[in-house]
Amino acid sequence: MAGATSPSAAANLAGKSGVRVVVIGDPGTGKSSLVVALATEQFPENVPRVMPPTRLPADYFPDRVPITIIDTSSSPEQKPKLIAECQAADAVVLTYACDRPATLERLSSFWLPELRRLQLKTPVIVVGCKLDLRDEQQVSLEQVMAPIMQSFREIETCIECSALRQIQVPEVFYYAQKAVLHPTAPLFDQEAQSLKPRCVRALKRIFILCDNDKDGALSDVELNEFQVRCFSAPLQPTEISGVKRVVQEKMPEGVNDNGLTLTGFLFLHALFIEKGRLETTWTVLRKFGYDNDIKLRDDLIAMPIKRAPDQTLELTSEVVDFLRGIFNMFDVDNDGALLPSELEDLFSTAPENPWSSDPYKDCAEKNVLGGLSLEGFLSKWALMTLRDPTNSYANLVYVGYPGEFSSAFTVTRKRRVGRKKQQTQRNVFQCYVFGARGSGKTSLLQSFIGRQPSDALPSNSERFATNSVELPDGTRKTLILREIPEGDVRSLLSDRESLAPCDVAVFVYDSCDEYSWQRARDLLVQVATHGENTGYEVPCLIVAAKDDLDQCAQALQESTRVSHDMGIETPIPISVKLRDLNNIFCRIVHAAQQPHLSIPETEAGKTRSCWNSCIQGLCSPEELVLLKPSRTVAKLSASHTSTWHQQLDPCLLSFAAWAFIL
Repeated sequence: MAGATSPSAAANLAGKSGVRVVVIGDPGTGKSSLVVALATEQFPENVPRVMPPTRLPADYFPDRVPITIIDTSSSPEQKPKLIAECQAADAVVLTYACDRPATLERLSSFWLPELRRLQLKTPVIVVGCKLDLRDEQQVSLEQVMAPIMQSFREIETCIECSALRQIQVPEVFYYAQKAVLHPTAPLFDQEAQSLKPRCVRALKRIFILCDNDKDGALSDVELNEFQVRCFSAPLQPTEISGVKRVVQEKMPEGVNDNGLTLTGFLFLHALFIEKGRLETTWTVLRKFGYDNDIKLRDDLIAMPIKRAPDQTLELTSEVVDFLRGIFNMFDVDNDGALLPSELEDLFSTAPENPWSSDPYKDCAEKNVLGGLSLEGFLSKWALMTLRDPTNSYANLVYVGYPGEFSSAFTVTRKRRVGRKKQQTQRNVFQCYVFGARGSGKTSLLQSFIGRQPSDALPSNSERFATNSVELPDGTRKTLILREIPEGDVRSLLSDRESLAPCDVAVFVYDSCDEYSWQRARDLLVQVATHGENTGYEVPCLIVAAKDDLDQCAQALQESTRVSHDMGIETPIPISVKLRDLNNIFCRIVHAAQQPHLSIPETEAGKTRSCWNSCIQGLCSPEELVLLKPSRTVAKLSASHTSTWHQQLDPCLLSFAAWAFIL
């Protein structure tokens, strides 16, 4: 299982159109001589202090990627330029003189710490120049460099060369190019001497994709198909036998009666890397679409679907069926829930478990053993699709979904259209939950996923809770609650489109705290005003939490009056403590399903509506088309102005006068 990529493919798979190598080091260590000797294949008699940029053609090395070599000066006055060149480099060649031990010591006392200070992420090739002058009594390169490489893991390779004798000069820049195109760091942990977890996960996915009969081993036929796909050349039967024999000798469990096991497959790649054949593993990874971060390339998972701000993506029935299938496949104990270990196994072919951190970690209901039900599993996928469709699709592919992006998701109808049609076709609803600190927002979210309020860790960031809600007609919808911290409201509403993806908003207040109600009222007015000003009006509900405590009469009366004045449902009392939730989640979904109802109207909004009604009564349809809102009154025809004050509502007189002035 080895070979070379075709020359043209190598560059494409590496994702590099060229490699920029910067040569640095102490004065007199042979930097410029090294560059000249490479370009001319002879030792220069008169070497300039700093060589101009030198470009090697694409066909100089097998990977067919051109190299630009930048020589530098280490003089103090040239330090800003040196720093700029290092920051622009793909790889750094750091030189010392084999006949001057002090320059070797300066690697660890100055140069390598300086590169770290610059926070460079580029590989470093340490080069001992003037090999022909090295004292034969000096210790070997391995002995000299071992402690330095132990301290500075960014060193990719160490090599000695002689520009005078033309010893290993091309190899210096071959290794520099190789370190860029086939880097060690993403694949292999030098300290642990093992493949890195992300590399293992990618290779496991590749193994599963190539195991066509799903028997847990690559047969001779499957190995040959893998070889042809990655290296465009078949393996001879003797070569396949040789590969399996090597694995079996070193790791007996790497081969069984059916062929090469996953353990053996991983062992082979670790062996290639240990022997410096990183290009073999990188060729395999890139053939299967991985980039240098060992994630699928962006062009393979990019979202090709255009959508308006008030449109969202939902999983298609095809994907839901696929997810049900893999849920059952990994539910090893058949208990109807995925334990943490089973979930980790399910995502073991992804770069990492996408649900191991917020906001996904604790957003769905779990059983007492920490198991995730099928509804919780699908709800998490719905949340990930809503928040980050590209990431959702990438993880679908990682866990084995074979379809295209367009077959994985459906685009919902614009909310504005749904409001006009007085119905929605959505199956997933997002609800923003507003309220003062301590009002009961978090408790509401926790109760939605079957947890106690005390289970929630303190946080000033937004939380999510997602679950399936069964409606009275037996249908199920996915509801996503997004808690908006009180301090984040101003920032949220500074974005014109912030309410576009919101299907319904809930305003929670502590029913025994008048201040809590006042804050909920203010937030309701802010959100309603934002919706009126942007066109993204949202159905709103008021929730009176902590109904088990003594209610504040003033808050009760005021909240009832405000809800009536704004044209929305009266506050819904709930008690999380008593588990009396008053069917709140069904009511939230019901409000979202009727996007034309429960829209709060502010005083300014009422004035605007009244104004528009008056204008429509005063103007013909043709005139209305020509009118602009800010100049409406000034453009009314003369025949209408005589009856102006008789037809306008008194509440609009001051507004009419203002418009005439304009």
